[in-house]
Amino acid sequence: MGAEGGIPAGLGVVEDGPLPYRPEALAKKKENEANWLALDPVIKCFLPGLPRATYMPFPFQIVQSPQYVSFAYEFAFASRVVNIGMKSKAPIDSWMGWSSGSWDGDTLVVDVTGMVEDTWFDRAGDYHSDALHLTERYTPTGPDTLLYEVTVDDPKVYTRPWKMSMPLYRRVEKNMQLLEYNCVPFAEEVMYGHLRSIRTPGDTQPAHHAT
Repeated sequence: MGAEGGIPAGLGVVEDGPLPYRPEALAKKKENEANWLALDPVIKCFLPGLPRATYMPFPFQIVQSPQYVSFAYEFAFASRVVNIGMKSKAPIDSWMGWSSGSWDGDTLVVDVTGMVEDTWFDRAGDYHSDALHLTERYTPTGPDTLLYEVTVDDPKVYTRPWKMSMPLYRRVEKNMQLLEYNCVPFAEEVMYGHLRSIRTPGDTQPAHHAT
C-alpha cells in the first residue's frame, strides 16, 4: 500500500511505559501482531469494543439525559448506553460491553464489564481476556474538549492495571453529523473472497468455487 498504509508518528497515550503483559500473554500478543491483517477483528468489520471505539479515526456522538448517556459511533453503527447508577451485572457478554455510570463532580465515570474477549485495543495486536474491567473518565477541559482517561484491569493478561489518557475534541464544522460508514462491503472480500465463484472464458459448466 506504500505511504497509504503508513501511520504518523506519535508520542503514545499509555502511561508508565510498555504494557505489563504476563509472559504467556505476551507471546499471544506477538502472534496477533505478526498476523494483524488476518486476525484483527476490525478488519472484518466486527464492533471495535472499548476503549478502541473512542480513539479510532471515526467521530462519535454523545447524548446526555439525567439517567442515561448515549454513545453513537460512526464505525459499523456501534453504540452503547451508559446507565447512571445502574447496579446490575451484564446478562451476557457483548462486543461493546455493559456500561454503568456515576458522576464525580463534572466528570463522568463509567465502569465497563461484560465484554467479549474477541476485541483488540489496537492494530498492534494488544488484547484482553473475558476478565476485562475498564474504568473510563470523561472530564470537560473546555467548551470543545474532554480529557479521556481509561484504566485497564485484566489480571488474566496483565500483571497490573494500566492507564491511557488523551484529549477528545468536538467537531465544530458547520452542520456536523455522523455519516454512514457501512464497512461490511469492504470486509466481505477479506472474509469470503475465497468462496467466490470462478469462471474461465468459454466455460459452459457450472461455476467452480475457489479453494
